[in-house]
Amino acid sequence: MINADEIAGILKQQIANFTSDVQEDEVGTVIEVGANLARVYGLQSVRASELVEFPSGLQGVALNLEEDNVGVVILGSDAGIKEGDKVRRTGRIASVPVGEALLGRVVNPLGQPVDGKGPIETSRYRTIENVAPSVVQRQPVKQSLPTGIRAIDALIPIGKGQRELIIGDRSTGKTAIAVDTIINQRGRGVFCIYVAVGQKNSTVAALAQTLEQKGALEYTTIVTVGPSEAAALRWIAPFAGCAMGEELMYGGKDVLIIYDDLTKHAQSYREMALLLRRPPGREAYPGDVFFLHSRLLERAAKLSDELGGGSLTALPIIETQAGDFSAYIPTNVISITDGQIYLTPSLFFQGIRPAIDVGLSVSRVGGSAQTKAMKSVAGQLKLELAQYRDLAAFAKLASDLDKATQMQLLRGEKLTELLKQPQYQPMPVEDQVAILYGATKGFVNDVPTPRLQEWATAFVGYLHRAAPTVANSIAETGQLSDGAKGQLEATLAEFNKSF
Repeated sequence: MINADEIAGILKQQIANFTSDVQEDEVGTVIEVGANLARVYGLQSVRASELVEFPSGLQGVALNLEEDNVGVVILGSDAGIKEGDKVRRTGRIASVPVGEALLGRVVNPLGQPVDGKGPIETSRYRTIENVAPSVVQRQPVKQSLPTGIRAIDALIPIGKGQRELIIGDRSTGKTAIAVDTIINQRGRGVFCIYVAVGQKNSTVAALAQTLEQKGALEYTTIVTVGPSEAAALRWIAPFAGCAMGEELMYGGKDVLIIYDDLTKHAQSYREMALLLRRPPGREAYPGDVFFLHSRLLERAAKLSDELGGGSLTALPIIETQAGDFSAYIPTNVISITDGQIYLTPSLFFQGIRPAIDVGLSVSRVGGSAQTKAMKSVAGQLKLELAQYRDLAAFAKLASDLDKATQMQLLRGEKLTELLKQPQYQPMPVEDQVAILYGATKGFVNDVPTPRLQEWATAFVGYLHRAAPTVANSIAETGQLSDGAKGQLEATLAEFNKSF
C-alpha cells in the first residue's frame, strides 16, 4: 500500500532541507591585453590588490581602479590571454604561503618552489601588503645583530630591527656583505630571507649552493624572480619576502631580510606604472615610488615584549650609477633607512675589501646596538681612522712630514689593513674585539703591514689555545673586564715574541 501522506511528508522534508550550490561570481571582460597588463571591463566591486583569475588559471593583481575599467598586472606571461576573455574575481587579496616550512627552500614570489625539492607543506597564508607596527608596538633597537665583518661590527653596528642600506656601484661587493651576514647567523637563532629581484638564475643557483655548503641554507628562504619574468612578479617579490619574515617575527623570532636590489624593484614598478598610463614624475618614476619603498621598509621593527619581542632586520641594497648617490631612488631609500654602508670602486680596486668608505658610512642606531666590549675598542678605532683620513689627504700635498705625522699615517695604514676581510669568513665578535684591542693598543706597530692578515689569523688561533677563558668571557658577558684586559695584553705580548 502506498501511503500518500507519508510520501508528501518526505517530499516536504527534502524541500525544507534543500540547499543550492549556486555561487555568485563577479565576472569582467578583457578589453585590451599586452606587455603583461590587461584592461578589464565589468569588475565593479573589485578591491585594490585583489587577485583576479583568467580562463587559463593564471592570476593577476588589480592595480588601477578607474571609472570604466580595471588595470590588472598579470602574474606571468600574457601569451594565452586574448580580448573578450572572461576574468573572475577571487575575493582574495594577493597573499603568499608562510611558515617555517619555507626555510631551506628557493621559491618564486608566489611562494611556489623552484628548487625541484617537491611541494611545500604549509596551510598558512599572509597578505603581501600589511600595515607596519605602530610606535606603541615597537621597542628601541638595542640588541646587536653581528655581521661577522670587522669593519661593520666595529664602526657601523647593526641592531635587531634596524634598516641599514648597502649602497654602491655594481661589482663593489654589496651582495658579498649580505651573504656573509647570512652565514654569520648560523647557530644564533636568526632566520634569514634573501629576496633576489631581477638576478640571473645562474647567480641565484650559485648563491643557494654556497649557502648550502656553509650550512646556512637550512635557516634561509630564497625568494627569486628572474630578469625575463613579468614586471608584476618583480614588483611583489620584496613584499612577498617581507610577509614571510613578518610571520616569523610575530611568532617571537628574529629575522634578517635582504632586498637585492631595490633599484631593479623601482624600475619594474616604473615599467608597470608607465604602461598603466600613470603620470610620470622625476626620472619617469610614478609619484608614489617613495611610498612603495617606505611602506616596505617600515615593516622592519623590533616588536615590544607584549607582542613577543620578535624582530625583522632589513638590509636593502641599492645600485648606483658611477657613484651618483644623489639620484632619485638612492636619496629616497637613504632617507627611509637608519643608516647606510657606502661601497666605493676606488677602494675595491685598491684591494681594500669589503670596500667600505668608513667616512661616508653611518649607523643611526650607533653604539646602542653594540656590546660593551666592542664599544670599548671601537671608539679609539674610529678616532684613529678619522685622523688618518685627514692626514692622508694632507700628506698628498706635503713633501716631507714630521715623525709624529708619519707614525700616525703608518698606524692608519695598519688599521685599514686589519679591517680587510676575505669573503665567506665571518668572524665571531669576541675574536674581532681581541684583534682590534691589540691594534688600538699598539701591539701591531712592529708587524709589517703586508703580514697583518697573517698576524690576525695566527693570533686568534693562539688566543683560543693559550687563553680560552678570555674569548669565552667576552662572548658570554659581552664585556671586556679589567681582568680580561690584563690577560689579553699578556697573551698579545707573549704571542708577538714568537710571531
